[in-house]
Amino acid sequence: MHEPALVAGPILYARGADPAAVRLGLVAVTRQGAEAPRLEADGADAAPLALRAELFGHAVWGAEFTLPVGPETGYRLDGRHFPVVTDLSGDLAVGFVSCNGQENGDEARSHEDRDVMWRRLAAEHRTRPFALLLHGGDQLYADEAMDAHPETRRWAELDIDRKPGVDWTPAMEEAARGYFFRRYLALIRQPAFAELGARVPSLMIWDDHDIFDGWGSHPAGLQESPVALGLFRAAREMFVLFQLGADPAALPATCRDRTGASFSQDALFPGFCVLLPDLRSERTPGRVMGDEGWKAFEAGLDAAPGSDRRIVVSSVPALGPRLSLVEALLDLYPGQQQYEDDLRDQWQSRGHRAEWVRFLSRLEREAVERGGPVTVVSGEIHLATRGEMRLSDGSSLHQLVASGITHPKPPAALGLGLGLLSRLGHSPLPGRPIRLKRLPGQRTVYTAERNYLVLRRRAGHWTASWELEDSGRTAELGL
Repeated sequence: MHEPALVAGPILYARGADPAAVRLGLVAVTRQGAEAPRLEADGADAAPLALRAELFGHAVWGAEFTLPVGPETGYRLDGRHFPVVTDLSGDLAVGFVSCNGQENGDEARSHEDRDVMWRRLAAEHRTRPFALLLHGGDQLYADEAMDAHPETRRWAELDIDRKPGVDWTPAMEEAARGYFFRRYLALIRQPAFAELGARVPSLMIWDDHDIFDGWGSHPAGLQESPVALGLFRAAREMFVLFQLGADPAALPATCRDRTGASFSQDALFPGFCVLLPDLRSERTPGRVMGDEGWKAFEAGLDAAPGSDRRIVVSSVPALGPRLSLVEALLDLYPGQQQYEDDLRDQWQSRGHRAEWVRFLSRLEREAVERGGPVTVVSGEIHLATRGEMRLSDGSSLHQLVASGITHPKPPAALGLGLGLLSRLGHSPLPGRPIRLKRLPGQRTVYTAERNYLVLRRRAGHWTASWELEDSGRTAELGL
């Protein structure tokens, strides 16, 4: 009898769609030594999954497959049927989430409280199914990977000038890989996420906490040390397996950079495309994306049909307050390393201004010259807000921020402080002022509640609404 001993999954990954079919990836985890789970896609013959990795007593299996467009279409894994929305040509819903955890103690949290918003999202899917789920970074809070081994813990406590002197050993590597694998396994087994992940195809891009806090924004003494690079490699391996849903030796077609230097992705769907620039893999204190990341992102934009909507998943908000003023203030107070790193994470940092202008200019070109409306969705800040940048033709670039799905809400003072900064205004592109605005029905620019975002297309018109933990659903905002 076929008994695969399924431990986690299936999890679906979006690879794009057209009016005839949707292209998908799938990942499932069994105990090591178990038979391969059997996949039966509606309209296709059954096929076993391919073995992608054997890790810590488990086997990670994967497949790439296609579903035809049609009502009640789906797939079976070992006989269990999972329905999938396959017609993306008409009215549809797209979910967006970010910040799935917290910096310390996330594993010890009660799921009853931690996963409130995941359960709400899953309940919404049961009544109004989502066609796609976008994840905007920090799907995993891996900061406690530092505690995976005594030597990584010791390294974390050293001054920066001593960090390069600590070697990365095989024992440290095994401990770090085990930590990341165990954390991903726990997260994808969480009941509400598991329900959604098996039925709603995902596109995911990472941010710093998927590696460790501030990755890419730290000084070279930390960033380029053997231990930091070892932690990055462990995080990267598990990101490919569980967030890209891919074989580490064969990245999905959504990744244009086949070398893996950048995980920037793009995928086409009827009437819209999704682009997920990788703002972490090549990041340094002086740059956000390297050559490969920019090349992949701009090639994805070039491939977008002219009038289709571009949904750009920027893990850190592309429109925000004038944080360069805060950086200048911190220059007067030496020793504020943690805050300086946090500020360098943002597009608005002084060190990234040229790239920020390049990013916004390219998005404006898509909207104005090519006629494709642009919506940017972001997370990272643990608050919900929105912004607009008026473009040269009078249209607006919309920035929608939803953060976080499980991260605890920050102190109200943070939102109030950012709200005050937002009043100063900002025009990185001359004559294109950025304005941060309140969510529909909210009294302040920044809303400090756990949340997720829903994008809907009805009769060709797009709207956005936020589901807020305490305040409930906002009114829909036309895009």
